Amino acid sequence: MISEKIKAGIQTYSEELTAIRRKLHSEPELSWEEFETTNFVCEYLDQLGIFYRRAEPTGVIATIEGGKPGKTVALRGDMDALSVEELNKDLEYASKFEGKMHACGHDSHTAMLLIAAKVLNENKADLPGNVRLLFQPAEEVAEGAKAFVKQGAVDGVDNVFGIHIWSQMPTGKVSCTPGPSFASADLFKVTFKGKGGHGAMPHACIDAALVASSFVMNVQTVVSRTIDAQQPAVLTIGKMVVGTRFNVIAENAVIEGTVRCFDPKVRDHIETQLKHYAEQVAAIYGATAIVEYTRGTKAVINDEYSANLAQKVITEAFGGDAVFNEKPTMGGEDFSDYFEKAPGSFALVGSGNPEKDTQWAHHHGRFNIDEDALVIGAELYAQYAWSYLNE
Repeated sequence: MISEKIKAGIQTYSEELTAIRRKLHSEPELSWEEFETTNFVCEYLDQLGIFYRRAEPTGVIATIEGGKPGKTVALRGDMDALSVEELNKDLEYASKFEGKMHACGHDSHTAMLLIAAKVLNENKADLPGNVRLLFQPAEEVAEGAKAFVKQGAVDGVDNVFGIHIWSQMPTGKVSCTPGPSFASADLFKVTFKGKGGHGAMPHACIDAALVASSFVMNVQTVVSRTIDAQQPAVLTIGKMVVGTRFNVIAENAVIEGTVRCFDPKVRDHIETQLKHYAEQVAAIYGATAIVEYTRGTKAVINDEYSANLAQKVITEAFGGDAVFNEKPTMGGEDFSDYFEKAPGSFALVGSGNPEKDTQWAHHHGRFNIDEDALVIGAELYAQYAWSYLNE
């Protein structure tokens, strides 16, 4: 199923792969600001002679046309960094920009996809079909995939495949299991309005701090007491702003949080209950509540055929010991938007290695990857495309 030419090609360009990743790591750009990264990708594709078009405002959509007719498979690599200060100051390729860092590994995704594209392009005469390359911006704000879909990035695509480097898994392990992989990720904001006044006269006021505190404590029972315990769900309050001064009864309180789950029915239920709890808690104290609930990313649910194909590729390319069954994460991923257009799967490539200090969590200032994982990811991209088109 796999191509030995592709395996050899990836190994040939391993040093270039590392160099590209390090360059991108040192020059991080935030969501919708990936202009120089976009330029770099375009220049690289120009050198390879691969047809592409720039997406708006950032990102690149490219196509490798195979020498034989067939299906079209899409490979996605995201490009954006995070507003995180890099703490690995001793790295020769540490971020050059204060307060910006590739703290989630998207630099490696872009580098791996570029090298995969280079090797696939060298073997395009033998490809029975086409490979769409999606260098996607703005994954961290859950907007890039939606924008790509609207701009036709996956029009005519039969299958879509993505990779995320994963520091929670050991280097050399790869996971792509059928079914749930990443949870849906929603945002909510609750604004309580009471009646402010002097801290010495609470009887003449409606204390928004008390209302908000009661809501924070009670809303957790939405998950613990209204949802089947066998249905994973998380409701987290991440921000609470209330009051202006130590001796003033707060008139307003604003709470922000996130909801994570896998089942669409559970998602609907939590949204409904969250609004109900906010309104009823406010009513108890004579306050009012306004709830803003924003649907973010959908759950990433791997197609059974695609995930099984990925596992076959992993086994043949890296050996049976490389297959790892990582449990679903409550983290979010906008790769799910592509599944509205085509089936596919999303793989995790292990990069955790305590000996190289690469076991830090994603989004942490000490995050880094074991660069031995780069060739695994690049080959997985290319071998999956090769195998799918030759099925």
